[in-house]
Amino acid sequence: MIKKTKTKTFDTATAHIVKKVVNGAYGDPAGYEVTMYVTEEGDYFLYTNGGENSPYKKEDIKSCTKKAAEEWLANN
Repeated sequence: MIKKTKTKTFDTATAHIVKKVVNGAYGDPAGYEVTMYVTEEGDYFLYTNGGENSPYKKEDIKSCTKKAAEEWLANN
């Protein structure tokens, strides 16, 4: 998945996976996955996707500061 902002492009195909969290099984309406990525430039982002009853009902990418990424890693 690719998401572009005014100044950055986040691409799950070219970034490196830092950590992946999966909750539930494929097809579970409450299941979801969250994957943290880092780009070659050092930018962090989260890829989220889940079922209709999950916190991540649609596929999305959200950018993270380094501090937010460190906090997410410490809590997941």
